[in-house]
Amino acid sequence: MRGRLATALKGAVRPDRNDSAFLLDPHRRAVPGQDRMRRYADGEEVDLVIVGCGAGGGTLAQRLGRRGWRIVVLERGPFWDPDEHWVSDEGGSHKLYWTDKRIIGGEDPVEMGKNNSGQGVGGSMVHYAGYVPRFHPSDFEVRRRDGVGADWPISYWDLKPHYERVERELPAAGEWWPWGDPHGYPHGPHPLGGGADVAMEGAMKSGITMKVGPVGIVNGVFGNRPHCIYRGFCLEGCKVNAKGSPLVTHVPDAIKHGVEVRADSMATRIEVDDSGRCTGVAYLRDGCERFQRASVVAVAGYSIETPRLLLASTSRRFPNGLANGEDQVGRYVMVQGAPQVAGRYPGLARMYKAPPPEICSEDFYETDESRGFARGFSIQTVAPLPIEWAQHVLADGHWGRAMREYMRDYNHWSVLGVLCELLPHSNNRVTLTDEADQFGLPVPRFDYTQSPNDRANIAYAKAKLHEIWEAADAQDVLAIDRYAHLVGGCRMGTSAEESVVDSDQRAWAIPNLFVADGSVMPTQGSANPALTVMALSSRLADRMEALGSDLSARA
Repeated sequence: MRGRLATALKGAVRPDRNDSAFLLDPHRRAVPGQDRMRRYADGEEVDLVIVGCGAGGGTLAQRLGRRGWRIVVLERGPFWDPDEHWVSDEGGSHKLYWTDKRIIGGEDPVEMGKNNSGQGVGGSMVHYAGYVPRFHPSDFEVRRRDGVGADWPISYWDLKPHYERVERELPAAGEWWPWGDPHGYPHGPHPLGGGADVAMEGAMKSGITMKVGPVGIVNGVFGNRPHCIYRGFCLEGCKVNAKGSPLVTHVPDAIKHGVEVRADSMATRIEVDDSGRCTGVAYLRDGCERFQRASVVAVAGYSIETPRLLLASTSRRFPNGLANGEDQVGRYVMVQGAPQVAGRYPGLARMYKAPPPEICSEDFYETDESRGFARGFSIQTVAPLPIEWAQHVLADGHWGRAMREYMRDYNHWSVLGVLCELLPHSNNRVTLTDEADQFGLPVPRFDYTQSPNDRANIAYAKAKLHEIWEAADAQDVLAIDRYAHLVGGCRMGTSAEESVVDSDQRAWAIPNLFVADGSVMPTQGSANPALTVMALSSRLADRMEALGSDLSARA
């Protein structure tokens, strides 16, 4: 009932138990209260140490901080101040990305860097496009329905109330969503720009339903956060705080309720005692190694750093790394196939003057046996800025004078992309190399190979984009093949033999160790994962609170 009322009032309902939007300063964009933030001593045992302050860690900290937990969040990157640190410039925004060295391999290696990682308080959501669709009910029972992938040990309905709560906190803006579990959004849809207009025309002629949104971008005033000003730099950090990320949606309230966010702190290992319980986290700060004691540890470093930290945390009791007794840590890492196709029009599209994912379709989300492969894909507009646009031009084989002409023509183009659900495979995994990085930690290696089903999905989806632009009478098209969105690597399941954590995201062999990020996802879906990561951590907070004293021994 409350969800329907919030939708009807279009954002007028204040979020439950989260004052972040109202704690922000209306005149400055930095998170307030940092000078008065609670500080814990390393030797002081806190209730919980969280490694990483992104979608998973930031949400978990806010939820449990509200409940009186004494929490330290260790974040490798800085505490961002949008006024000082973020710029309206693609090249000047690389500091937002986690670009440490990774070794990549497999038959279809995945480029690492800005498209699938982030650092600093807020994590990769400070530079995500803002798109926040839910997973479908089918995503949680892929094996049961389609005979591929894996089933989750929880259902969509376990996450639904958390989806609704996080959507109010972001807040999400969009039209009524007819796919999956149909639902509305707290804010109405943003207006369409020229790029989305031509894409909408082509989709309609092709018989494809498109809807506006959903994006976690304010459409109207929300607390002390302003309306989106459509400046076009969502992927470079929102300088006005209209786009939701944990930096502005959860961290202010967490700090208000006693959470310490300890930035510029690189976790190096999780320590355990002789009984196999975690005792805290070792980390590097200001060139010195330190150790924060804790009763409980939650790792929220995402699909590369979380497996790396667990694998690097070896001990006499866990010689192959924490939670890795069955060699499951680092396995089943997934990406989404994300090719993009651009169409050229005589009028000015100015695709950047709107949220990058303006219009979207999930008509092809579920399995359709007539297509010849399992599962499916979603479609959305995207809006690459000029440097990324140059990558599109190069990918299509244009150099020199031709490239200069395509760059001059930038404002006449609109771009559509797909997100294809690629299936989990055990050999797509993160391992450790013998090479050390600047912290003295082993450099991770990520091997990735597509299956025939994956290749068929990507080919079909890409052809569908060409069909849309053809229907819209595009004068020219450009295509680029790419990936997006890492998940998996520490998946949840029903037994230690095939997973790393249980349905409560708790490591099977270690009663006070949790994983609180997208690495726990057993399948990828065709939806961007940010909202689901936040919803999972919102649910995890309830589960950890319910476990209570049971954190000391598995029931």
